[in-house]
Amino acid sequence: MTVKSNKKQAKKSIAKWVKEIIGYLLLFVVISWGVDYWRAQSMASGDAPALLATSVQGEEIDLAALSQGKPVLVYFWATWCGVCSSVSPSVDFISAHYQVVTVALRSGEQHRVKQYLKAKEYQFNVVNDPSGLVSREWGVSVTPTLFVIDKGEIKSVTTGFTSPIGMW
Repeated sequence: MTVKSNKKQAKKSIAKWVKEIIGYLLLFVVISWGVDYWRAQSMASGDAPALLATSVQGEEIDLAALSQGKPVLVYFWATWCGVCSSVSPSVDFISAHYQVVTVALRSGEQHRVKQYLKAKEYQFNVVNDPSGLVSREWGVSVTPTLFVIDKGEIKSVTTGFTSPIGMW
């Protein structure tokens, strides 16, 4: 075998691997989209359910009023959620630039949620939902779930891992 044929065979092998990787990535994207679509069917759509609450930080939250000026990212998460621990830092980053309201799903009493926020140094507003009442009204059964609300209307829903780019 010559050096030239070895190089040719190596290029073919690399091209084959690149095609396989692209194929798997496309499959992953299609499956992720399908799972999101399937999960979103049971969630709220159209007009956002009312969310009038006091955050654990003591701030009055009126989602309908907040969303009239600029869109609001509504993030359902939990202290016990493994994926949320990867998404929450991105939500915290986004909250410095955009309106964000988060809902802590079945994460314990107010003081426990406050301790968690302090330990993680998160700055986003949190509505505590210890019994899951708010999440049931929104049809949320999986964490993390993110909604984009504009003028009181749900514009987008996604579940599972997402990045800051996905949130924008």
